[in-house]
Amino acid sequence: MNRLYYGDCLAVMEEMPPESVDLIYLDPPFNSSRDYNAIYTDETGRPLPTQVEAFCDTWILDEDRERAIRRMPILMREAGIDDEVAEFWRLWVKALRKTNPRMLAYLSYMVQRLLPMRGLLKPTGSIYLHCDPTASHYIKIMMDAIFGHENFRNEITWQRTESHNTADRYGNIADILLYYAKSGRAIWNPQYQDYGEAQLSRFRHMDNDGRRYKLENLTAPRPNSTSGKFNWRGTLPGPTRGWGYNIEQLESWWHEGRIRMKADGSPRTDGLKVYLDETQGKPLQNIWTDISRIPNTSAERMGYATQKPLALLERVIMASSEPGDLVFDPFCGCATTIEAAHRLGRRWIGIDIAIHAIKRVAKVRLQERLRLVEGADFEIKGMPRDMEGARDLWERDKYHFQKWAVEQVDGFVTARKSGDGGIDGRLYFAMPQEDAWERDPLRSMVIEVKGGTNVGIGVVRNLRGILEREEADMAGLIVLDEPGEKKRASFGREMAAAGDLQVHGTTYPRMQLLTVSEMLEGKRFMTPSAVGRGSRQQPLALEG
Repeated sequence: MNRLYYGDCLAVMEEMPPESVDLIYLDPPFNSSRDYNAIYTDETGRPLPTQVEAFCDTWILDEDRERAIRRMPILMREAGIDDEVAEFWRLWVKALRKTNPRMLAYLSYMVQRLLPMRGLLKPTGSIYLHCDPTASHYIKIMMDAIFGHENFRNEITWQRTESHNTADRYGNIADILLYYAKSGRAIWNPQYQDYGEAQLSRFRHMDNDGRRYKLENLTAPRPNSTSGKFNWRGTLPGPTRGWGYNIEQLESWWHEGRIRMKADGSPRTDGLKVYLDETQGKPLQNIWTDISRIPNTSAERMGYATQKPLALLERVIMASSEPGDLVFDPFCGCATTIEAAHRLGRRWIGIDIAIHAIKRVAKVRLQERLRLVEGADFEIKGMPRDMEGARDLWERDKYHFQKWAVEQVDGFVTARKSGDGGIDGRLYFAMPQEDAWERDPLRSMVIEVKGGTNVGIGVVRNLRGILEREEADMAGLIVLDEPGEKKRASFGREMAAAGDLQVHGTTYPRMQLLTVSEMLEGKRFMTPSAVGRGSRQQPLALEG
């Protein structure tokens, strides 16, 4: 069955069988806050507050990135990559650490994921990596090492727009697609595009039945050979040429009337008729100018700043896969790849690390646009549906558990796995104004997630300190385990001391507690609504 995964593609790929994928397309994020902001804006009608930038900047050399960088030579060796590449990696790390540490963080993240992608591809498979010129030259070097320079097929330039005004440089109007095959056996279906005016002008001849055609040469250069140099129906090729086709083919075309004759009735060497209505078009080259980015008014748009047009993905899928093949997008975002694959009769797997994206894809892309039914046409994996699943996620990946909990309550998570000052995320809401004409300002609730069994009163006191330090309006604590009666009362007294938020006669506790079991039942923190009116579902009641 087709599958949509919520989670880090690195963890999901570990569970996928080797050599099971026919085609990989990936459009990995470089400026990670762009789509994050776009999703939020589309869901709430408001731009994401500036302070959320700190929660989106993934590409920093934190402890996890440094650990991955140190392990990279081992991972390369396990993947069968030459030791010389690992040595090059060490030298590159040393240089980039000083000159471009953000790029080094991004490269280590990508290489860590490209290595298992190589193992997932069938021998007949291919991979297309979509990137902009910021990182394409760095990524290409590593893809040469991972997939083999001999398997590099094309660097495709996609002109996404006609112009871009930039004050101090040429306008950047193109993206890059790096296309690699797994081996020399990779599937390849040539693609064609409509002829331009110059190509159409060549079809200047017309038959009696009105069909347009051009004339192609029937001979080929043969300067040092007698091959093909025979007299056919009164015509002999030139001194340095020979017939380009065997006698059977020439005779077939002659009887079909596809070869023009000279005045004496003999065939012209340049007389092969190629009809316009029988051609597939102009063979596609590595510069694509016939697919523009999606207009903002298009029904295809899903609210992503970097969303790619459906026609672009359909072209990639048709070129490098067959109906029934498995198409894999490890950074599926708004899932253009999934829709293109489904419409073309391919199976698909998509992964995204943002629960906002998964929910949107399932609802808008799969259910509304494609009329697919969860459980019958596709399944969503990776999102806990009960306490057993939530506890399993906590034990397997504590950071991902925190991320899931924050996003489950409509919050936005910090990308930092350590050193976050006790803040795992923020939930933004509009603060209604007295005057209806005034725009409701966005305010925030800081969120902390705790999954262990030893969540004591110190956690609540620390969160109260964060509430005051961050000058936030509210603070929410999410806990995996249900607190006992005495602990609940203790927590309640400390939280009550933080006071309430009064909005148009409605009281909102400034500090609130929510258990995972309640969250799974659909309960949420009580805040002013995202549209500035009403309230969310009630949090866990606290005594005291």
